[in-house]
Amino acid sequence: MELSTVTRLEVFGLMLYLSCESDTEFWDKMQAEWEELARRNWLTENEQAQIPSSVSPHEKAWQVLGTTQAENENEQAAIVSLQRCLELHPNNLQALMALAVSLTNTGMRQDACEVLLCWLRHNSKYNHLLKDKSHLAGSPGCQRRMSRVSTVGRYESSLLPEVKELFLEAAQHNRDTDPDLQTGLGVLFNISAEFNKAVEAFNAALSVRPEDYLLWNRLGATLANGDRSEEAVEAYTRALELQPGFIRSRYNLGISCINLGAHREAASNFLTALSLQRKSRSRQLSHQVMSGNIWAALRIALSMMDQPELFQAANIGDLDLLMKAFNLDM
Repeated sequence: MELSTVTRLEVFGLMLYLSCESDTEFWDKMQAEWEELARRNWLTENEQAQIPSSVSPHEKAWQVLGTTQAENENEQAAIVSLQRCLELHPNNLQALMALAVSLTNTGMRQDACEVLLCWLRHNSKYNHLLKDKSHLAGSPGCQRRMSRVSTVGRYESSLLPEVKELFLEAAQHNRDTDPDLQTGLGVLFNISAEFNKAVEAFNAALSVRPEDYLLWNRLGATLANGDRSEEAVEAYTRALELQPGFIRSRYNLGISCINLGAHREAASNFLTALSLQRKSRSRQLSHQVMSGNIWAALRIALSMMDQPELFQAANIGDLDLLMKAFNLDM
């Protein structure tokens, strides 16, 4: 049975963002979720094709849950799920790369570099580069489950220069462009704020995978980070053409619209993102789990439109009123 992203999230119940009485209760509930997913084989044909056949059903469930959460602007939930996936299969390269991206998005730079180092270590094409790097052999990042408490801005990555050099060396030895390696380079250049180099890396990856909406979104975010908002809008628009329900890209597009002074367009994008999030959850829990980041960005856009009644509606979370005011389908 093929499910849309929205339906699949309803199946999971989004318990990662709900409070639990204890860690044991949290993991027991999550275990029940992915066991149900594995039992009923609720993965789309496209997802089945993207995940190696050697990956177990339970591992697939955690991987799909993690990547889906990230796409839907639930980064901390994505991190927890991807870490659980890697506990079952530490050398899952796709999960490692997805985790590195999510950690970077939450400001956990050192952890992101450790995970990218693990990606190299477990990749048979590149692990020879670590042969003479004994001081990097014991990096703990891919073995432990990191705290769910964010460490945003805790310190600059001490691993960054060495990991970046390893990725650059791997790229130099490649005859053909490896889009995954280029994605890792793009992440590392974002961490070091070398945004033009990151743009080059993501463009290289897109030359091999031009229909990859995640890459288009990462390119857009990198362009935006480098104060190239107009180009970022083009990249986000392409991502949304490929994946119309991509909440993260819709949110990012709204941020770029704010930067360009297009406040009504920004608010419209944020409202569309919130509506998509609400549709992906049960109605009873919708207010609890819709992204606080998107609501905050929406309030900024509305404050710049000088419409206090709409700003007040956003303050109290009245999504229905706001959708009507912008003539958007609910």
